[in-house]
Amino acid sequence: MRNLSTILAILSLLAVSCARNQSDAGRLVENYALVTIPAPDLSGITDNGKEVLKLYREAADEVDKIYWMQYFGNGELFLHSLTNPSEKLYAAINYGPWDRIDGKPFLSGYGVKPAGACFYPTDMTKEEFDAWNNPDKKSPYTLIRRTGDGKLESVWYHDAYAENINKIEEYLTRAADVTIKESVRNYLLHMIEGLKTDDYYESNKAWLEMKDSKMDLVIGPIEAVDDAIYGTKASYGAYVLLKNLQRTEELNALSAKMPELQEMLPGDPANHDFVPGAESDIFSCNVLYCSGYTNAGFKVIGINFPYDAKVQEELGSRTIIFDNIIREKFNRTVHPVGNALLEDVYQPHVDASAFYWTIVFREIAKGLGVKETINGKGSVAEALADEALVVEKAKSNVLGAWLCAKEAESYQISALFQKEDVLTTFVTNTIRSTRFGAADPTGIANIIVYNYLLESKAITWNPSGRYSIDFDKTWKALETLGAEILRIQAHGDIDSARAWISKYGIAGPESLSDKRVLESAGIPVDIRFDYE
Repeated sequence: MRNLSTILAILSLLAVSCARNQSDAGRLVENYALVTIPAPDLSGITDNGKEVLKLYREAADEVDKIYWMQYFGNGELFLHSLTNPSEKLYAAINYGPWDRIDGKPFLSGYGVKPAGACFYPTDMTKEEFDAWNNPDKKSPYTLIRRTGDGKLESVWYHDAYAENINKIEEYLTRAADVTIKESVRNYLLHMIEGLKTDDYYESNKAWLEMKDSKMDLVIGPIEAVDDAIYGTKASYGAYVLLKNLQRTEELNALSAKMPELQEMLPGDPANHDFVPGAESDIFSCNVLYCSGYTNAGFKVIGINFPYDAKVQEELGSRTIIFDNIIREKFNRTVHPVGNALLEDVYQPHVDASAFYWTIVFREIAKGLGVKETINGKGSVAEALADEALVVEKAKSNVLGAWLCAKEAESYQISALFQKEDVLTTFVTNTIRSTRFGAADPTGIANIIVYNYLLESKAITWNPSGRYSIDFDKTWKALETLGAEILRIQAHGDIDSARAWISKYGIAGPESLSDKRVLESAGIPVDIRFDYE
């Protein structure tokens, strides 16, 4: 036993030493270009509205504290313990000691990130969880803990985070009192009730019915990406948004086409027979502030909520496109990657408008397909378990690009770009997004799509280190892959999903070469925010 202990101690020291040697926080921070979110133009906002925005931001700050507890622990104490400014900044970007690009610790003294974050006991096995008879264990809104005698118990979020949730409720109550918009008041009051009960059905409906406000607030447990065990536990996040009224009006012309777009999807129609609700809409917004999960690591450029299948069927979903984030991502990451990695003939096809509309259709695609399996296996999320998020993200990426290219080809989009611009820009963004790594479903999904395009000869990695694109093969690959993803989801085919992810979800030598080229060129992986 003494020899074994000595060996383990040596291995532990080696691991710590390795982490310390690899830790170059200053260089790692440069992976995220600093984007300053300017103070918004509130000239059209009433004094009441300005006060509401202030209260939204204060509520979002409490969300941030909850997310730290969900993902790592006490964030304030952790950050205070770090004396190196670059390490502290990178820890704040990642909300802990694990790099969201590769999932590994960048600080000495930390081991592998728990697959279940802080949602489950670290010593819990799947067998133990599966054998445990508890009706609330799979709820997105419960933590799994151990009792004093070592047994498992479920704790509702509203109990576990009561202190912070009470403060959020206070801010939202004050905002509901101040606002002059009845739809906003209705939403906030239902959201308060949802936070108290962890039942968000009514607040989701009220949010979709809130159409006349220039401001928006997305808040609460909204994404299940951090749960790498079962893919069900939802992380807290918040967005404070200001609507672009003119562009929203333009985008909402697409809302009426949701049923038509659903019918256009490739493959067997039985695999996408879900009928989206008729009240789906699209907002164009600028992000004023974000916190919690939405501020961790990579920044998303659009959302499609709610995830509640019942609400989606009754009312539809809301797509929100983040104009200022899309612009910054394209200018700082997508366009530079195209210049660095595409053969010269393809570079003019990397287009800002094509990028914007590809994102629009990607977010719309999240509300398409199916939500329930067609063979009695329950919801797609339940049937595909821990693989569900990767499959869903790949679906929205692939079908979003396919639909956008199809609409561009038939001149159904008013912006001036062509099908080739969509395909080139999508390929460029996919190549860029493989740098997100395999530490979370977003990175894995992009690696899968990239490898599929490479295998299909849709893209070719040349000895020059640059890519050629076969537009016809790219179009066909997206159609074929999109149809297969829809089949996997509709049938809850978890075996095919796992085989597919195992085959395509590993970065190959081409991606690793690209990574070196982009790093030496100083092209950031993503962006981070600062606020005026």
